[in-house]
Amino acid sequence: MTNWSVFSDWGADAWNDQGGHVVATAFVLVGAWVVIRLLKRAIGRWETRIEGQLRTSEDQGDRERGQRLVTISDVVRVLVSVVVWTVVVLTVMGIWGIPMAPFVAVGATVGIAVGFGAQDVVRDVIAGFLILVEDQFAIGDVVTIAGVSGAVEGIRLRTTVLRDLEGNQHYVPNGQIKVASNLTSDFSRLVVDVPVSYDTNVDVAIAVISDEVDIFAKSDDWRHRFLGEPEMLGVNKLDESSVNIRVVMTLTTEDRWVVKREFLRRLKNRLDDEGIEIPYNYLTIVTRGDKP
Repeated sequence: MTNWSVFSDWGADAWNDQGGHVVATAFVLVGAWVVIRLLKRAIGRWETRIEGQLRTSEDQGDRERGQRLVTISDVVRVLVSVVVWTVVVLTVMGIWGIPMAPFVAVGATVGIAVGFGAQDVVRDVIAGFLILVEDQFAIGDVVTIAGVSGAVEGIRLRTTVLRDLEGNQHYVPNGQIKVASNLTSDFSRLVVDVPVSYDTNVDVAIAVISDEVDIFAKSDDWRHRFLGEPEMLGVNKLDESSVNIRVVMTLTTEDRWVVKREFLRRLKNRLDDEGIEIPYNYLTIVTRGDKP
């Protein structure tokens, strides 16, 4: 009985000294767990609602915005967890009276070392977050970034994934994207320079090219790809061996290249029918007889 009494007295004293700390710590941990679960559940429901709208929406723009919002929500989920647990650790240390000065000093030293070693990664992550928030480009857009061109297949926090025309996949670190050229944002513009020889009557050539592009833009199979009337700008340049005539077409974003190929095919046939020459370089070969 004596030993049990001593143990009971020690337990009572320890509880009186530390019991409040234990209860406060448990309360903080449970509260943090509840907060994180509620926030993750709210974000999950929001993502589910967005994904449902993506499945039912026929607007490509809505789908792109939804995909961007889902990516941003994943980032927010991670940031919330990091912030909450950081606050929990600092709060528990305060409850138990643990001096934070040594940890702050060590943390600062480690942070500086990691900062120097991982500054490229941090820059890539920040740049990726800004790309998502500012909507510089979206999945499916054709862009030129960091000297690489292709269709955007993925936008991640650290890298942007492109697929070029040859099927090659490129991973571009977001921190290296200084200038992003979006070739399919809202609309695309096709600029075609048609060279004709100096012997050609320029006014006749302009009339023929203008007529052909108007017929093309009003045809039943192609007019839905045009967002406006084609513009004949006229003579754009007097080159060394040709007169360049420029015509401009405003098109839907994904149709620039298919329209260009079809228009060049039609234009070549029309110029041949009209007897208008597209100049090309001539090669003259001079042969000499054998020397005596």
